[in-house]
Amino acid sequence: MQSVTALGSPAHRAAPIRPDCISTAGAAFLRAELDRHPAIRPEVIARGLLLRDDPAYPPPAALKAVAATILASPDLSSDEF
Repeated sequence: MQSVTALGSPAHRAAPIRPDCISTAGAAFLRAELDRHPAIRPEVIARGLLLRDDPAYPPPAALKAVAATILASPDLSSDEF
């Protein structure tokens, strides 16, 4: 049940403080899944080689979008000092 303030909105209660904890069960599952798959996938290498040799890849629109993003980003080198 939720309490309501005089203005009709729900009252917010502070969340109880819980001690930090970590579970390694997820890490063990992830490791097992990674071990089930090869580190090098030949079909992905083959696709990469095809794309490398394709003069139309990447498309000009993609290159322009990346260039525009780089040009629009702030120059952080002057903020270092």
